[in-house]
Amino acid sequence: MSARDRDREAVKRGLEKQDWRITHDPLWLKYGANDVVQIDLAGDRVVAAERDREKIAVEVKSFLADSPLSDFHPAIGQFLNYRLVLEALDPDRVLYLAVPLSIYRSFFQRDLPRDVVRRYEIKLIIYNPILEEIVQWIG
Repeated sequence: MSARDRDREAVKRGLEKQDWRITHDPLWLKYGANDVVQIDLAGDRVVAAERDREKIAVEVKSFLADSPLSDFHPAIGQFLNYRLVLEALDPDRVLYLAVPLSIYRSFFQRDLPRDVVRRYEIKLIIYNPILEEIVQWIG
């Protein structure tokens, strides 16, 4: 199993530990006449107090390149495209970008990624790929 696939499974298990029900693995969405996007995971859970459902979609990124910046650029473009598609087709579903804890602590504290996340209001899930746990939700 590649590290990319392993991280996807780690995020999936982490979400399940927090009582999320995985509804799509992956979530396929057809946009317009010619485009289909594939978001890694989608899930929902009941909000006990409200008897309502929260719905999320999660794009998992492992950041395996030698330079995290090389992985960051396409990840942000992909995230913004996916968010546009979700806003049109499934507006109740909130999109998150899942990143490993080690990358969040190092790379995402730098000025460029920090400012991009803030400017474009990118919601993050920070995960521990070893423990298969969600460490933090941001946004």
